[in-house]
Amino acid sequence: MNSNDQHELFQQFPQLKEVANQHTVLWENTNWLAKPTTSLFSLQEVEEAQETLLRFSSYLKVTFPELMKSDGLIESSIKSIPAMKQALEEVFGVTIPGQLLVKCDHALPISGSIKARGGVYEVLKHAERLALASGKLKEEDNYAVLATEEWQTFFQQYTIAVGSTGNLGLSIGIMGKKLGFNVVVHMSSDAKEWKKAMLREKGATVIEYQADYSVAVEQGRQEAVQDPMCHFIDDENSKDLFAGYAVAAKRLKDQLEEADIAVDKAHPLFVYLPCGVGGGPGGVAYGLRELFGEHVHIFFAEPVASPCMTIGLMTGLHDAISVEDIGLNNKTEADGLAVGRASKFVGKVMEHYISGCYTVTDQELFTSLSLAMEREGLFLEPSAHAGMFGASRLWQKGQSYLEKHSLVNHMDQATHLVWATGGSMVPAAMRAAYLAKR
Repeated sequence: MNSNDQHELFQQFPQLKEVANQHTVLWENTNWLAKPTTSLFSLQEVEEAQETLLRFSSYLKVTFPELMKSDGLIESSIKSIPAMKQALEEVFGVTIPGQLLVKCDHALPISGSIKARGGVYEVLKHAERLALASGKLKEEDNYAVLATEEWQTFFQQYTIAVGSTGNLGLSIGIMGKKLGFNVVVHMSSDAKEWKKAMLREKGATVIEYQADYSVAVEQGRQEAVQDPMCHFIDDENSKDLFAGYAVAAKRLKDQLEEADIAVDKAHPLFVYLPCGVGGGPGGVAYGLRELFGEHVHIFFAEPVASPCMTIGLMTGLHDAISVEDIGLNNKTEADGLAVGRASKFVGKVMEHYISGCYTVTDQELFTSLSLAMEREGLFLEPSAHAGMFGASRLWQKGQSYLEKHSLVNHMDQATHLVWATGGSMVPAAMRAAYLAKR
C-alpha cells in the first residue's frame, strides 16, 4: 500500500490513524445487526460437529484418561473472578458494573487452549472421513476401536499439515500423533520455543520460518498441495475449525443456566475474545449470537501491534489490508495473536455479528497476568489476558455503544465473560519469566 492510499484510508476512517499510532482503542461495529444471517456458514455445520465429537467420545476416553470424568467431552468450566475485577478497577481507575467471569479454555484437556476445540475437531473429522471411506468403520461403530494398532498403522499412511504461531499447532500435533498421523507444523518466528519443543517431543515435524504467521501458513499450504496423502488444516479459511469452535456456544449456554445466570434484555452478556487470524473467536461468536441473539455483545481483543481483524472490519477490506500497510510491525509478546492479516472468511461472517474490537498493549497484558496470579491464583498466557480489558475498555470508550443499544441502565445486572484462550501447558520457567515482566 502506497502512502497516498494510506493517507486516504486515514481520512476515510479517522480511528484507523489512532490504531496506526498504537493507541488503545475501542472500535464500534456500526454494521452490527440484532438478527444477523450469513450465507457462508450454517448451524447445521455446528450440529454436525457436535455429533462427530459425540461419536469420538469413546475413543477420547480411551486415549486421554483425563476425559473419563467428562465422558469424553472436551470442555472447560466458567468461574467468577471478583478479586480480579477489583484489581482491574484499582489499577486502571475504572468501575466495572456487573459480574466478571472467566471461561477456562486455558485448562481445556488435551492441549490447554481454545485450539483444543477447533483443532482437535478438524483432526477427528478428517480421521473419520478416511476411516469411513476405507469401509472398515461405520458411524454406528464404537470409535474406541480407532485406538488399536491396526488403525494407527492405517493413519500412518497420511499426513496432516498446519501453519501456526503455536497453540493450533499443539492441538493438531497432539491429536494427530495420538491417532497415528504424520504431522507437519509450519511455525512462524513468533512461536515460542517451548511449543516447538513440545511438538517435537510428541513426534511432529516442525518447520520454522524467520517470517510471520502468514508466510508459515502459505508455505504449509503450498507443500500440502503437492502431496495427495496430506490434509492441510487452513487456519485462515477452514469451516471445520470454525464449526469446532462454535460448538462451545451451546455448552456455555448450559453452564450459564446451571449457574442461574440469565441472559436477556435486562441481563446483557458481554463476551471478550482474544483474536489472532479470527477462527477461534469467530466460531464462538457465531454460535453465541445464534443462541442469544441481540442480548450477547461480543468484542474481539487484539494487541496494538497486530490488530488485523480490527482494521479489516473497520475498513471493510478484510484480508486485503495488513497491519504492515498502516505502518505496524506485528511484533507482540502475545504470540497467539501475532497475525498481520485477518481471515477473509471469518471477517465476512463477522461483519454483522460482533459488536466491535479493542486493542491492548503488551505491558497491559503482563500487568494483568501478574494481577490474576496474585488475586485469583489464575495463570493465563499473555495473549489470553487481552480479554481481561474488555469491560473497562467498554465502560471507558464505549458509552455510545451502550447508549445506542439501551444498555446503560442494565449494566449493574450485566455478565462480563473473559474467554481465557490458553495457558495451562506453559512450562514453569516460562511462567516465571512472564510474571517477571510486570
